[in-house]
Amino acid sequence: MTLRGRLTLFYTVLLATVLVLLAVLVLGIMQNSLIRSIKEDLARNVFGQINRLVLPSSPLDPLGRLSGGLLGDSSDPGGRTLSTLRQSFPNYRIQIDPLVTSVDTLQQAMLQGEPSDHLAELNFVRRTAPQNRLPVGIDPNAPIELSDAQLTQLLSDPSRGLDLTIPTQAAFDDPVPTQVYVQLSEIQTGIAIDNKPLTQAALIYVGRSLQPTYDTLDRLRSLMWVLFVGGLVISSVGAYLLSGQAIRPLRQVQKAAEQIGGRTLNARVPEPSTRDEVQSLAQALNRMLGRLEDSFEAQRRFTSDASHELRTPVTAISGHASYLLRRTSPSEGQRESLTIIRSEAERLTNLISSLLELARSDGGVMQLRRQLVLPKVLLGEIARELQPLAQAQQAVLSVTGSDEVLEGDPDRLKQVVINLVSNALKAGSSQVELSSCADPEDSGESGVLLSVSDDGPGIAPEHLEKLFDRFYRVEESRSRDQGGAGLGLAIARSIVDAHGGRIWFKSQVGSGTTVNVWLPRGNLELANDDVA
Repeated sequence: MTLRGRLTLFYTVLLATVLVLLAVLVLGIMQNSLIRSIKEDLARNVFGQINRLVLPSSPLDPLGRLSGGLLGDSSDPGGRTLSTLRQSFPNYRIQIDPLVTSVDTLQQAMLQGEPSDHLAELNFVRRTAPQNRLPVGIDPNAPIELSDAQLTQLLSDPSRGLDLTIPTQAAFDDPVPTQVYVQLSEIQTGIAIDNKPLTQAALIYVGRSLQPTYDTLDRLRSLMWVLFVGGLVISSVGAYLLSGQAIRPLRQVQKAAEQIGGRTLNARVPEPSTRDEVQSLAQALNRMLGRLEDSFEAQRRFTSDASHELRTPVTAISGHASYLLRRTSPSEGQRESLTIIRSEAERLTNLISSLLELARSDGGVMQLRRQLVLPKVLLGEIARELQPLAQAQQAVLSVTGSDEVLEGDPDRLKQVVINLVSNALKAGSSQVELSSCADPEDSGESGVLLSVSDDGPGIAPEHLEKLFDRFYRVEESRSRDQGGAGLGLAIARSIVDAHGGRIWFKSQVGSGTTVNVWLPRGNLELANDDVA
């Protein structure tokens, strides 16, 4: 994955995480806020109004059961109480369970009594509560019932209140989740003869359906999902664009660095004014290029100066050896030694000339005498010049292809091809073919392809990438015996590079070798109409 892709993915995942956490936080806050407001409404408003109602009393019969009750006697005001509750609280679920005792009595029994007393109190509450139950908005066949633990907590709690979230069911309806507030309270049942209020304990259940709240939260959740997906898509596109903008200076540095080679070390990568790591990287690269340029320049000057300094003494050695061979009468052993001295001096002279040429090429001062060139004619001239050498080695030179005009230095190009043919003959080839043809590049630039193919032993793959290295020999002993210094292909590549072309090998062991030289056509509208 590219750096831009990784940045986009990172920003997208980061924003998605933030959006999810934000959505969960908002939903949690909304849910807590809505349910808290419902609890406050039930405990303060609704329960306060219900607690101010005056409900009728019902004395116990000898068996301990309530006679009459809130709904048992038509003359009793209980029916009117039920109607009042329905009209006052149409959206609430209310259940009142009179206990025909006092709150203090119940709590004292739960707090001070024995465990058996606790159980008796719970049984008393469960036995008496259903007989005079007053349900509003609740199916009488499915009333709200507290468990033993809940009822014990309610009766033992000094606050006498309990919040529950339980399902409740209205008549002819399905159960729905309901927020219920239960209060153990004293309710007024009338006025005594001395004008004191008559009260009795009662369990008052006040509930409100949570379904509308849950529906609202579901709609909010769906809306947030839509916003999440939309925000994620927009953020991904934005992250992609922003990451592209962020790495644009890095791409500029990369593009400039890729165009810097051994001959363009004086060039520098752009330094963006971003005041970040990219600017620091560009500055570090430019400092490194400066050091490399100094090192290459020192190496080039040394090679050039050393070659110039060696040329004079080597020429003197060769001249004196030739003089002694011509003007004196050396013995057979002396003649052999003088011949070796002259031969090695000539080889050293050629090496010095090659080093000077490479030094000039490295310094960018290679002079090209450009003119129009007919490649097939040029190859034919080379074949005629090398024909005696080929016949001496019992090899055949052939020229094929078409004449595609290009611009170049014919002498330099001839030097390249002669070097390639000489290498093929030295390798023991019996058939060497020189060819030319038109060959446009993938970019559409028009060019000409020169090829030298032979039927020699071929070159192993591990040597192909190193053939253009200076002083590199595939076979050390054979090259040295034939006078090779390992600089011919390096010089050939420098000439091709100066023409703006490319050179490469295709070879397979046992199947021969082909060397391809691609050259651009160049400017064919030259003022000089001479064609080589």
